Amino acid sequence: MPAGTPTGTTGAADGPTPHEYRMAELAAAAGITVRTLRFYRERGLIPPPRREGRIAWYDDHHLARLRTISALLERGHTLNGIADLTAAFESGRNVGEVLELGTPTEEEPVRLTPEELADHFAGEVTPENLAAALDLGYLATDGEDIVHVSRRLLDVSSALVREGVPLAAVLEAGGRVREHAEALAELFAELLGKYAAEKDVQRLRPLAKSVVEAELSLALDRRMRGGV
Repeated sequence: MPAGTPTGTTGAADGPTPHEYRMAELAAAAGITVRTLRFYRERGLIPPPRREGRIAWYDDHHLARLRTISALLERGHTLNGIADLTAAFESGRNVGEVLELGTPTEEEPVRLTPEELADHFAGEVTPENLAAALDLGYLATDGEDIVHVSRRLLDVSSALVREGVPLAAVLEAGGRVREHAEALAELFAELLGKYAAEKDVQRLRPLAKSVVEAELSLALDRRMRGGV
């Protein structure tokens, strides 16, 4: 293979090999200049390349990161902000850690690119908010992608932000709701564990949810009648 040609051939036994690019090739693929690429690398916005002697090799993960940087810049993020977001993103737990007990039985995880996440919460995806969402376990990392553990929570939180509620306040409320939800789950687990056969616990789970939904509805009625 001529030097400098991106790899991507398929081996008979090993399957597809990742594409690799020299610096100029990567810059061209990402639509930026070599000078800009070098600047991003010096700022730590992309991971170090693989070294082979004096030659630096980049791959499709670097290309995806560069395209994400360009998309976030177009959405109004600064390079300093992107660097902070990258640091928070890379320090976050991965999907395996967040879903260590298995995939949620009723919630649908959602795979997002960083720019798609930014579109859901326009102007609100700050390093602090990203770190808070990662800490709560709402978000997890999977390579260059982000996974939100619940489509329902993603839709509700983005709807609240569109209504003018700051994302930081939504996340803070989410943390408080989590504490109450854990206590309610423990209460019903003990109740069903005491009075129901183990094989019936999952079948009776909707009853526990209905009690919580009804009590929350009544509580909201009482609060709304008394004024927000």
